[in-house]
Amino acid sequence: IRGLKFDGDDMTFGGLSGVLPRQVVDAQMVDRIEIFKGANSLMNGAASSGVGGMINLEPKHAGDTPQAKVGVDYTSDSQIGTTLDAGRRFGDNDQFGARVNLVHREGETGVPNDRRRTTLLSTGLDYKGDRFRTSLDLGYQKKTFHGSPTSVNISAVDFVPEPPKNDRNFSQKWAYSDIENEFGMWRSEYDITDSWTAYTGLGAQHAHEEGIYSAPKLLDKSGNAVVSRLDTNRISDSVSGMAGIRGNFTTGFVSHKVNVGYSAMTKNEKIAWKMSATKDNPTTNIYHNTGVDMPDSSNLNGLGGKYSDPLTSGRTRTQGWLLSDTLGVLDDKLLFTAGARHQKVVIRGYNKITGAENDADGFDGSRWMPTYGVVYKPWEEISLYANHTEALQPGETAPRSANNYGQSTGIVHSKQNEVGVKADFGRVGGSLALFEIKMPSAILDDSGHYGLDAEQRNRGVELNVFGEPMLGMRLNASATWLQAELTKTKNGVNQGNDAIGIPSFYAVLGAEYDIKPIEGLTATARVNHSGTQYADL
Repeated sequence: IRGLKFDGDDMTFGGLSGVLPRQVVDAQMVDRIEIFKGANSLMNGAASSGVGGMINLEPKHAGDTPQAKVGVDYTSDSQIGTTLDAGRRFGDNDQFGARVNLVHREGETGVPNDRRRTTLLSTGLDYKGDRFRTSLDLGYQKKTFHGSPTSVNISAVDFVPEPPKNDRNFSQKWAYSDIENEFGMWRSEYDITDSWTAYTGLGAQHAHEEGIYSAPKLLDKSGNAVVSRLDTNRISDSVSGMAGIRGNFTTGFVSHKVNVGYSAMTKNEKIAWKMSATKDNPTTNIYHNTGVDMPDSSNLNGLGGKYSDPLTSGRTRTQGWLLSDTLGVLDDKLLFTAGARHQKVVIRGYNKITGAENDADGFDGSRWMPTYGVVYKPWEEISLYANHTEALQPGETAPRSANNYGQSTGIVHSKQNEVGVKADFGRVGGSLALFEIKMPSAILDDSGHYGLDAEQRNRGVELNVFGEPMLGMRLNASATWLQAELTKTKNGVNQGNDAIGIPSFYAVLGAEYDIKPIEGLTATARVNHSGTQYADL
C-alpha cells in the first residue's frame, strides 16, 4: 500500500488484530473490506507492517431479508466448489440474527500439479436492541496447497531471469502447506445516553501451519537451479481486545466528537524446523521442470528445535491508549481533529532447544504518537483535507554480521503528511491525494553496529474514481504515481537512489455490466498494471 509492504498476517477483523487466519483468508465470510491509506497507528496501534496502510475485514451478519443461497463453482483446470450462505433474523422486532457460511473447494489450478483445497465454516450471531448491540463471530478454516509455485531464489546470480511461462510449474510435487485456523470475536456496544456509547471487543485465534517448502535457487541464465527442502511446524495463539467510550457534545459554537479507548494484543508462537543439507540438494530447471526426488532433512543436531512438539520461540505484546477529539465549526463544514496514542511494544525470544529466554532477543519500548488533520467542505459533495499521521513497528533483529547480533533495533517510527480532495456526487465519486511517508530502516555502520540509521521516503500522487456512469455499468479505478527514494544511506553512497521493489506507477481498473434482459446476469472485468522496479542483486 503506497509502495510499502503489507503482510496478510496484520489484517484486522472487526478492528481487532491477531484474529484472522494468517496469510490467506477466504472471502466467503467477509461482508466488506475496508482499506486505510497511510500511517494509522492512532486507530490500529503498532503493527508488524502496514506503514503505508491497513486492511480491515468485517464479517457477514443477517440482513433484514431472510436468505438461503446454495452455489456451485468451477475454476480451471479442475477446481470444483460448493457454497452455502444462509441467514435470517428472529424475535418480535427482528432483534436476533444468525448467518452461516460454508465453503468446500478443491482441485488442480491452471498450473499443472498445483492442487489446492479449501474448507470454511463461519457463523455470525448478533443482537440489536434499543440501546444494546452485540455480536459473536466464530470461524474455522483449513487450506491445503500441494505443489503450488512459490518463488525463485536469485541470490546466487547477478541478473533478473526471464520468468517461466504461466502454465509451467517450477515447484515440486512433494512440496505442500497445511494451514488450519480456529478463530472468534465478540463485540458489543451500549448507548449510555443519546450522545455517549461504550464499546468493547474480544477476539482470539489458534493457528497451526505445517509444511514442506521448496524454492529453486537459480544458478545460471539457462534456468538450472538447486532444489532445497525446508520443513516447518508452526503453532500460534493470539488474544486481542479493546474497550472505550465515544460521544459528542458542544461548547458554544464548537461541536466535539470524542473517543477514548484502550486496546491490547498478545501473541505466542511455537516454531520448529528441519532442512536438507546442501550436499543432498538435487538440481532442476525452472523452465523445464521434470520433478526430482525429495532430499532428506534434519534439524541440524537440534538447532531447529523439537519438530514434533515445538517449544515457545517468541512472545509479543502490544497495548495502547487512544484519545481523540474532532472539533467542528460553521455547522461542521470545517473540522479539525487532534489525537494521540501511547503505544507500548514488548517482545520476548526463546531458545528453540531449551525453551530458555534469550535476553538479547527481548525488547521493551513505548512512545506517544500524535495525529492531527483538518477537513473543509465548501459544498456538500466536496471535501478538502490535510493531515499528519504516524506508525510504529517492532524493529528488526541484528544479523550475525553485526557486533550487536540478535538484538532488536528498537521501534521503527514512521511519519506521513497528506493533502487531498474527495468528491461524492451520488452516482460517481473519487479522490485525489498527495502524500509523503518517511520510514527509518536499519543498516550496518562502519563500527559494525546494526541500527536505525537509514531512511526511505515515498512521495506520491494517488487518484481514485468510482461510480455508475450509466445505468447497469459500475466502475472502480485507481492509479498511483510514486517516487520512492533512499534519503539516508551508509556514508551517503546510495543517497537519492530508487528504493528496491517499488514501481513508479501502478493502476487497477475494475468494471461490472448488468446484461439485460436476463435478471441477475453480470459481466465483470479487472485489469492490474505494475510498472518496472529494481531488484536487489
